[in-house]
Amino acid sequence: MRDKERIDSQISKLEEKYKDSGQDLSSYLDGLLYQRYLTYWDYIHLDTLLSLQVPRTYFPDEEIFIMYHQITELYFKLILHEQKQLVDDKSQNIDFFIEKARRINSYFKALISSFSIMIKGMEREQFLQYRMALLPASGFQSAQYRMIEIYATPLENLVHHTQRDNFSSANSIEELYEEIYWKKGATDLATGEKTLTLKQFEYRYTPRLIRIAKQIEGNTIYQKYLQLPEGKKDNKELIDALKTLDMNANVNWPLMHMGSAHRYLAKDKEEIEATGGTNWKNYLPPSFQKVIFFPEIYSKQELNDWGKEWVDHIFNPEKKQTH
Repeated sequence: MRDKERIDSQISKLEEKYKDSGQDLSSYLDGLLYQRYLTYWDYIHLDTLLSLQVPRTYFPDEEIFIMYHQITELYFKLILHEQKQLVDDKSQNIDFFIEKARRINSYFKALISSFSIMIKGMEREQFLQYRMALLPASGFQSAQYRMIEIYATPLENLVHHTQRDNFSSANSIEELYEEIYWKKGATDLATGEKTLTLKQFEYRYTPRLIRIAKQIEGNTIYQKYLQLPEGKKDNKELIDALKTLDMNANVNWPLMHMGSAHRYLAKDKEEIEATGGTNWKNYLPPSFQKVIFFPEIYSKQELNDWGKEWVDHIFNPEKKQTH
């Protein structure tokens, strides 16, 4: 009898759910009757997923290069998924904040630990040849990563450090965006002009990035933190999670790219240009950029030393890592 009562209750709830759709429950049940059983491969669109790797050359390692970047973009999407929930949350619930920050850090941790695939998982000779077929495409053109930065902190914190003192929240989104730090890394090494890589990126994504910046103006993750009541802002778990997020996004992740760039683009003191012409030696080091999402949670000394010892570890491997 209990089973019948439970089924009757479920049918009643379903009738309530579908009554505003213009079809009765019986029609939906017919659809359920005719529907095929769901399979794993259909649910995740496996065949489509495995067909998305289309190398432009015959070098076997190019497929590794493609797949790893696709995996990276999926992790970026996971990070954005958590960031959007944080930005949309109105509760100021500290546990929710901590949990989302920790999830973001777990995605970054997976990305950072997996980057050995890029550093050690391809033959340098193959890379230096098939990369020429990729011009002027560059990982610099990852719009999702730019969105991660925009969701994390106000644009004035992303202005190039040489101009940061000249800008504030009083400036328009458009003004701040024009001075954003990563544009300096996509200038032609010979002329100082914008590379085609940057021009392509700006044409496709500038309207979208500015629209996002305006939508979350005053409501980035950093500003959500600043809006917390004083007692909650001092929460050690939250501060630790935010510091880890900052370190992952603005020190550890760029330095993984530095390691890869040094392996593939620097040899015998000769510098090879990146595929998009980006000035990677000046663009990637964290101590050069000093991009910090959550500046208020650090001491002056921490801000001054941002990224220095990690860069020393990359450029001077004989030095011991202290963290």
